[in-house]
Amino acid sequence: MSYNHQIQKIESKTLDHLGLVAGMYDELGIGDIIDEAIKQDEEKRSVSLGQAVKAMVINGLGFVNQRLYLFPKFFQDKPVDRLIGEGICASQLNEHVIGRALDDIYDYDATSLYSQIAVGATQVLNLKCQTAHLDSTSFHTDGAYETKKGGEEFVIEKLTTEDVPDRKQESDADSPKVINITKGYSRDHRPDLNQAILQLIVENQAGIPLLMKTMDGNNDDKTGFRETIQAHIEQLTEAYPLKYLVADSALYTESSLHTLAQNPSIHWISRVPETINEAKEAIEAVEVSEMSVIDEQTRYQATTSNYADIEQRWIIVWSNQAKKRASLPLDKQYLKASSANLKAFQTLCHKTFEQKKEAQKALQEFKKTLLFTSCDSSKIKKLPRYKKRGKPSKDAKPDYYVYQIEGCLASLLLPRETRLKRKSCFIIATDELSVQALPDLEVIVQYKKQQKVERGFRFLKDPLFLADSLFLKSPKRIMALMMVMTICLLVYAALEHRIRQSLKENKQTFPNQKGKFIENPTIRWIFQYFVGIHLVVIQQAQTSVQAIVSNLDEHHRNVLSLLGRRYEAFYY
Repeated sequence: MSYNHQIQKIESKTLDHLGLVAGMYDELGIGDIIDEAIKQDEEKRSVSLGQAVKAMVINGLGFVNQRLYLFPKFFQDKPVDRLIGEGICASQLNEHVIGRALDDIYDYDATSLYSQIAVGATQVLNLKCQTAHLDSTSFHTDGAYETKKGGEEFVIEKLTTEDVPDRKQESDADSPKVINITKGYSRDHRPDLNQAILQLIVENQAGIPLLMKTMDGNNDDKTGFRETIQAHIEQLTEAYPLKYLVADSALYTESSLHTLAQNPSIHWISRVPETINEAKEAIEAVEVSEMSVIDEQTRYQATTSNYADIEQRWIIVWSNQAKKRASLPLDKQYLKASSANLKAFQTLCHKTFEQKKEAQKALQEFKKTLLFTSCDSSKIKKLPRYKKRGKPSKDAKPDYYVYQIEGCLASLLLPRETRLKRKSCFIIATDELSVQALPDLEVIVQYKKQQKVERGFRFLKDPLFLADSLFLKSPKRIMALMMVMTICLLVYAALEHRIRQSLKENKQTFPNQKGKFIENPTIRWIFQYFVGIHLVVIQQAQTSVQAIVSNLDEHHRNVLSLLGRRYEAFYY
């Protein structure tokens, strides 16, 4: 009998980049932390909670936009036993398993569970965690909602997962911890949709979220930031050697600054809102030509402030790029306002008044409306009027007089320059008064790293991610799913950090999209580069099953070698 006749079955399983995801999940010990934290009845479970979350993370980072109820379909062509665990098949990763896992996460407390995962991850990755960034974003939810018991809401249709039959049912509205899924300010510009808020605190080396918290859909950042500081800042400073907390202007409120002042072990860095009068005055007082030069595009000047009775440093930053961005819309606004002023003045000049005082009053009221123009050369002229029709004779005396305004408008350059200056500058504040501990330039650098958390939000909202909108029937499960989404971000950021760090330490490179060899590829590109890798399973008659990984090239192998045996095991 020939070799071909001995082969009973050949299957091809899609592996792609999913082995990298599974490897990092295992390296960070996420599944072990979850299984140790939450008690489970192993006799009733074929898939542990840690494995169910791993399946959701792999699905989330698979970039195929599959919904949770399509989990078995997603894993049909994947080597599930290799990625998730021995003996597990795609049919076991169904809506009941996933729904039960989300319920267990909520019951334990998603924020608390994630915090344990984050501590373990930062230790494995050996991150310093000295600076963290706070921000939030909104996710809109699909489905119809109605309000129950004091404003708390739950989905009444658009069901995609079923409640676990053997679990005691409890209304979401009966739980004091459940969030309100409600309308509010939408960062997606969809205020018509119900939404939930996700708040993250992210360290700035790898972009690993240290804390995640879900909030009501109508929660504003000023309130949310203060609540998070009150509830979690002490816990964070105990878990990590945090020195600085960075946030945008929503942090800069009197109440939040006073709350932070109660924990002297951590300093804050925040942007000062442009609406504060002291900030406007500080910007108007600086001379750009006298500011310290950072580069051709940026200058800065340091000053002090005692806003909210808290002594602090203000770093006024001028940006030529911001000036260019502001010039065009400001000129359009200037032209529009000036044209409107001119039209209104021409209308006013055609109007007649019976009394001179009336004309003077109308002129003064008009002048109060001017922002970009002045009307200093105007005057009131006296015009004769005759009751008899036709042209009056030379010696005819007027029957009465009327009064009319005349003059011209002049453009004012100073208001434009003042506004342009405000638009070209922003102020970063910190309560770290020691320039030696935190130089002025470092304040600017640390604030600009706020993009770490903003980049994470862009990742979470990518349409190819797990969910560009949330679609579960229960706010409890939405809260749990948002924690899983944050774990996806953690794994994603950790992989990029590890690969970049390994390439740099070993003086290795990786080809980018243009074929240029670099040492800092994005993990998204690496994921794309791994597309096309398959596990070919050959089953022979009366022999064991043979598995072969196909389409690996030298660059794949190099990355796997740098990451270590844990990752190589998924591909060899």
